[in-house]
Parts: sequence; structure tokens; C-alpha cells
Amino acid sequence: MDTTFSPEDTKFQLEVRSFIDENYPKSLKESVNTKRKNGEELSRDDLTAWHKVLGAHNGWSAPGWPEKFGGAEFTPTQKYIFEQECARAECMIVIPFGINMCAPVIYTFGNEEQKAQHLPGILSGETFWCQGYSEPGSGSDLASLKTAAVKEGDHYIVNGQKTWTTLAQHADWIFCLVRTDPEAAKPQQGISFLLIDMKTPGISIRPIYLMDGTNEVNEVWFDNVKVPVENLIGTENQGWTYAKFLLAHERSGIAGVARSKKAIERIKQIAASEMSYGEPLIQDPAFIRKIADAELELTALEYTELRTLAKDSAGKGPGAESSILKIKGTDLQQRVTELAMEAVGYYANPHIGTSLSNEFVGPDYAANLSGTYFNFRKASIYGGSNEIQRNIIAKMVLGL
Repeated sequence: MDTTFSPEDTKFQLEVRSFIDENYPKSLKESVNTKRKNGEELSRDDLTAWHKVLGAHNGWSAPGWPEKFGGAEFTPTQKYIFEQECARAECMIVIPFGINMCAPVIYTFGNEEQKAQHLPGILSGETFWCQGYSEPGSGSDLASLKTAAVKEGDHYIVNGQKTWTTLAQHADWIFCLVRTDPEAAKPQQGISFLLIDMKTPGISIRPIYLMDGTNEVNEVWFDNVKVPVENLIGTENQGWTYAKFLLAHERSGIAGVARSKKAIERIKQIAASEMSYGEPLIQDPAFIRKIADAELELTALEYTELRTLAKDSAGKGPGAESSILKIKGTDLQQRVTELAMEAVGYYANPHIGTSLSNEFVGPDYAANLSGTYFNFRKASIYGGSNEIQRNIIAKMVLGL
């Protein structure tokens, strides 16, 4: 594979870098840095500010969308460059539930009315989406979900519970997998894909507080919620097909190669400041080897991601590669957070790094590293656990 940028790609890289430098909100950077240092939750405005800037600039909030739906329709190389530059500048991540997950399902399987109703708000960042997949007892075994949707006239009546629903407290809409045929021969055959307005009567949100005290995830309850039949995507009982399509795209994006590279760069800077036995930690052979091992695996993952993007651009779509990216990407994300904790040593302990007045007393680069470390323990579970991904690879690649 030729990894050399063409003159056009180099020009595009400079364009992206210049745009970020001139348009990334300084107030957003200050707000996010302060809140992360203090272990505070980010607001909806924090989460959507950069999305709105990108959405107003030639559809850059949606690099992979076709232009006919308002997206940027970047080439695989442009998409790669864009992600690299956003990571380099430590831009906020565009929340993926609308842009990367629900929207491709809508513009691939939805009707024209659904596209017209939902795609503009997703693109601009004005409409906030969350995902209704996991349930208590139905996470890795998603096909066993029990949330029921019974058709009554021109509505579905939805009852049940979703859990681990990320940022549901901010959401305007939720895309849900629901059971519409409890008598189906196979569980996967009785599932449908519904779009549900979160303001609908009967929906309640209950926060789940994480170890760091933040409310990133939630339970969402449905109590006789009336959902118009026109909110059904595609064909009834074919939701599992759409769910697999969505998850393949989600797993490809989960790899997070560019941001892991930036995180390793930051760890090297920390290790140059931290001392170990009278010398900078960056000179410790054992620690250097850990960084080198992570960088080597990250490089291999990067080439896998580039091959996957090339395949996607040829119209073939992600296959087993998305599972490989998911496994290795999340494994490396966890390893990088461990290296960051190791680099700061004493100050990585959240209890030691906080004084009696609740003011952080360590170096700024150590602030909330423990929160990030604990948060990334979930990375190998969401989007389909890594154990499930290994089963997918065994079937699709090895034929087992």
C-alpha cells in the first residue's frame, strides 16, 4: 500500500489544520480543560459546540456521509487526515450516536420522509441522539432483548428498559431495538428498529453514577410509550439486519488510532518530566520498551484501519476487519491509560492527588488520569464485547 500523501492530500491536510486553528472555540478548550481537571461533567453545550462548527462548514461534522445528504464525503485518505488533525489539536470528539451510527442507517434503509426529518438536525448538531440497545441481561447477547413494541393502529406501544444509555440525559431522540414478534423462530428475526422522541410521555431516565461520581450513562424506561408507525426504519422484524450494519460502522470508529497516538505523545512528555531514581522516566529502559511495544501495535492497527477505509470506499463496507479494529483499538486504549497512570505514579491515586479542600495538588497533566483509566475499562465491552468480536472473527475469517 502506498502511504505517501499526494499533493492534493497535503493541501487538504493544511486546509484542515488551518481551519481547526482558526475555528476551534477557545472558550470550549478552556471549559473542557477546567472541568476535566476538576472531575466535572461536560454540558450538552460542551459536547455539541465543535460539532456545530463543523456542521456549518461543508458538512465536516459528517466526514463519511454522501454529499447528497449534506456530508463531506471525504475519501479514505481525507478521512484519515481529518481524524489525525483533530487528534493532534485535541479537539472534542463529535458524539457518534447520531452522526456515525443512526444516520447511516437512516440514509441507507430509511424512507425519504425520515431522511428529511432527521438528517439535517443530526448534521448540524442541533439534535442530540442516544442509543437504545443494551438491556439488563441483554448486552453481549443482544438478540435476547425484551423491550416490546406492540402495534396498535397507527402506533407502537413500547414497554421495557434500556441500560448503559450514554448521555441519555441530553438526548432529544433515541434509536431503539425492540421486539415486535415474540413468537419468531429465532430471536433475531423478531426485532425492529424504531426512532423514538425522548419527550414522548412514558419515558423516564434514571442516572447511573460511575466510580468518579459522574452521570455518563443511564437507565431508560418505557411505560406504554406511543411511537408512530412512521418511525419504524425499513421493514418490521428486520431490525437485526440494520443493527448489524450499524455496529460494523461503530466498531470501525471505536479503534481511535489517531487519539491513541496523541495520548502516547503526551505520555512521552510526562515521562520526560517525571523522575525515576534520579533520572527522567523517559530514560528508564523498561518504561521505554512499554511505550515502544504500544507504538508498534498501534502502527499495525493503523495500517489495518487504512485497508478497511479503502475497502469501505470501494463500496464493500466493513466486515470482519471492524471486529479486529474494535478488539485491538480498545485494547490499546486501555494500555495507554495504564501507561499514563504509571508515568505519573503517586499522583495517579485520586485520593492522594486531592487535598482536604478538594483542590488538586499534583501537576496539571496528572489531573483526572485515574478517572480516564477507570472509564476506559468499559471500552472492551461496549459496541459488542471483545469476546463476542473474537467469535465473529472465528466465523467470518477462520470458518469455525
